[in-house]
Amino acid sequence: MPARPVRPNGPPARGNRAREPAWRAQRSRARIVAALLACALSATACAAGTAAAHQPRPTAHQANPTSVALPQVPASGREHVPSALYGTVVYGPGQPGAGLPRPLVNPADIIPGGPPPDGIPAIDHPRFLRTAQVGFLSASEPVLALQIGADARAYPVQILIWHEIVNDTVAGVPVAVTYCPLCNSAIAYGRRAAGRVLSFGTSGDLYDSNLVMYDRQTQSLWVQFTGQAVAGVLTGHQLRLYPMQTVSWGAWRAGHPHGWVLSRDTGYTRSYGANPYPGYDSIHSQPFLFSGQVNGRYTAMTRLVGVHYGNEAVAVLLNGLKHRRVIDLTVAGQPVVVWWQPGTASALSSATIAGGSDVGATGAFSPVVDGRRLHFLPVAGGFRDRETGSHWSVLGHAGAGPLAGENLTPITHEDTFWFVWAAFSPHTRVVS
Repeated sequence: MPARPVRPNGPPARGNRAREPAWRAQRSRARIVAALLACALSATACAAGTAAAHQPRPTAHQANPTSVALPQVPASGREHVPSALYGTVVYGPGQPGAGLPRPLVNPADIIPGGPPPDGIPAIDHPRFLRTAQVGFLSASEPVLALQIGADARAYPVQILIWHEIVNDTVAGVPVAVTYCPLCNSAIAYGRRAAGRVLSFGTSGDLYDSNLVMYDRQTQSLWVQFTGQAVAGVLTGHQLRLYPMQTVSWGAWRAGHPHGWVLSRDTGYTRSYGANPYPGYDSIHSQPFLFSGQVNGRYTAMTRLVGVHYGNEAVAVLLNGLKHRRVIDLTVAGQPVVVWWQPGTASALSSATIAGGSDVGATGAFSPVVDGRRLHFLPVAGGFRDRETGSHWSVLGHAGAGPLAGENLTPITHEDTFWFVWAAFSPHTRVVS
């Protein structure tokens, strides 16, 4: 039951875009695409409808007494300001005389992905289990690992692939844990911006095949890949990034035996564990509703680790990283180590997430501990630094040796595809 039906091995959904298409023609084409996809969603009963019109349907797990709701920072209230949510080609022109700031992108390039706003429902009331209570994940399944202070949490991709956003509070910090399946981009943002605590929903739209979020306070539009508001009252505001990794459940469980794990008690009925995008990450696939031209240096679905540091962007191609396992970089004048460990399933290759091909897990860290620069070698089950012989996990934690108990400082990075990285970082440096 796909949240957004895809054609993994077909031609590009829109082909190469003319930079200035006729507004009416594009609007008509967008509505046709939206209508077709909406029909498919209705036929499979996957869309939950808008949050206002549809109440969550309880799952079989909702009565589980062991899942708990953790303390949350309340979001700010809805403001009576002009909305950008209904000002794209999907819904027609915005409100006349709305007086909104000039959008940062061409509104005609924000196109319908199929579902309406909140048709892919964000999780606004997350419930959690302790690590030892989780029985629905296989060791190789991918989870999104977020730690702020001492608060470590795992968000299973088998849940995020159906919801795309979790509005949560970690260590007292309101955050949005986001995952765009079409870009395989997992990014965590702080929800404090412009003097508000925001909460986010899915707009139903895409920009360069990337999830477009909206905040419920002002209904401004935010591009997931950049964390920036591109239309609406908050245009130009930027969310704060928090480092997050995609690792195997087994690796996260070993590193955080007392951590918190997002429960399946979401309030919605979904086929958790199934992949609604089977085959999408094939090297021969084309991105869904990508409106730009793919930078031809590599195929669209080439996997990479993207690092933004300062004003510099670096793409480390996954095939090269898998071969070497550890690559040392200098990014914006600072040392960065990027590494890879096998044993994590792709969420996008098989009919089930647990059955996905092994794409491994990556990490990006500052290799400096207490002022000392470390150099790493791959070893069984992790990495070893040459200077002290300490053993490090893929999560950047030293479990044995003279530095046992130390943690490397994580660097924000994305495990993603070439087409979207190059679209948002056209001047990227490539390391293979």
